[in-house]
Amino acid sequence: MTALLRRTAILLVSAFIASIVVFAFLAVLPGDPAQVALGVNATPELLAQTRHAFGLDRPLVTQYFSWLGGVLHGDFGRSYVTGEAIGPQLADRLGVTLWLVGAGMLVALVLAVPFGTLAATWHRRASGAAISGVSQLGVAVPAFLAGILLVQVFAVRLRWLPSGGWTPPDQDAGEFLRGLVLPALSLGLVQGAVLTRYVRSAVLDTLGQDYLRTARSKGLRPYPALLRHGLRNAAVPVVTVLGLQLTTLLIGAVVVERVFVLPGLGSMLLDAVSSRDLLTVQGIVLVLVVLVLLVNYLVDVLYVLIDPRLRVRR
Repeated sequence: MTALLRRTAILLVSAFIASIVVFAFLAVLPGDPAQVALGVNATPELLAQTRHAFGLDRPLVTQYFSWLGGVLHGDFGRSYVTGEAIGPQLADRLGVTLWLVGAGMLVALVLAVPFGTLAATWHRRASGAAISGVSQLGVAVPAFLAGILLVQVFAVRLRWLPSGGWTPPDQDAGEFLRGLVLPALSLGLVQGAVLTRYVRSAVLDTLGQDYLRTARSKGLRPYPALLRHGLRNAAVPVVTVLGLQLTTLLIGAVVVERVFVLPGLGSMLLDAVSSRDLLTVQGIVLVLVVLVLLVNYLVDVLYVLIDPRLRVRR
């Protein structure tokens, strides 16, 4: 319990420091949001009124704590460009991104765990070398290129699946799943190839441990011995990589959402950057950073759940 409280405290402090860094970096960027909102022909008087309405004429410390207080209550302010509230848009777009990242990680795990385990147990066979070779090839393929190839095959030529667009699951579950397949595959295939290599390495290391040889000497066959005694120990380093892969999926989703025209955080971020809507960019980046911190927090919790030795030590 003490370790969990300590990790929770570290999470909160890290999130607070991240909010300062995000605000500071965007505050020092060149350009005036009021000028962007009004255009180049705005008069100085109108610019001054707009800066006052945006709160940009206040000290930076006051602006920061005002923004942070609003964020803690779910209020991310209003867009400098459209004037719409940012918080509701973030909530809607975040749901799309989480569906995409969750489905992509599910595809990666479904591929990586069995194929990585087989590549380790068959490492002296040609089939094991073939799995390793295919995974190495998959590592070299960017997610957006995988998405374009999948669209070309399954949407353009075969016409089995839509090439893009988004249908909310509460409107039409069937169309929602059909629209999610190709984006999830484009993310999951690439990350699954990366994760397969780590699973192979972890299982290979486990196969050489004394406790697994002892289990074999007691009469257990190779695969039951690996399932009962090996995979749980092999999962500890894999969970570390899994946390890194989740953060990579969040970043990769920015490009994949653009390829498949999905209204997620990635598309919203690119639109806000192109229109220099700094307050919207600020909110999106903070949400992404907090998601990364939450993933790392959950990885630390999973360590203790998977490995009982960590519970005893703590």
